[in-house]
Amino acid sequence: MNKMIKVGMADLNVCVSPDAITTLGLGSCVGIVLYDPGNKIAGLAHIMLPDSTKIINNENKAKFADTGIDVLIKRMIEIGANRNALIAKIAGGAQMFAFSNKSDMMRIGARNVEATKLKLDELRIEIKAEDTGANYGRTIEFYPETGELHIKSVGKERKII
Repeated sequence: MNKMIKVGMADLNVCVSPDAITTLGLGSCVGIVLYDPGNKIAGLAHIMLPDSTKIINNENKAKFADTGIDVLIKRMIEIGANRNALIAKIAGGAQMFAFSNKSDMMRIGARNVEATKLKLDELRIEIKAEDTGANYGRTIEFYPETGELHIKSVGKERKII
């Protein structure tokens, strides 16, 4: 690995092996990794909300599942990814607060996961692996060289999917 590229909240970025890509603190947010295994090109979006059409101030396309995935694909193609080869791995979408279960509006994590899956299905991008839901946060690192998504959570064993 050469360098670890960091992606902030409501942000996205791309990398080519031997570089890797990471995002910290996925609570109700979802980390969406798109990957072209043949070219070893990856993209990562750290989305916060499911749907840009429900928000007035929605200029930041990386913040939303419905727009962030489109921008991520465009950025990946610009650096040589094959659109038809893309696969996905996703993590996050936790229900961080117990009281939130009563209101659909407060089910942000579950709604983020649902919107992500809907958009990827619409784009015909297969989700190869996921670690979503539950009630704990995650930090993820993706390594395009191996295609491994490493998931770290406080008090949990490290997972590789």
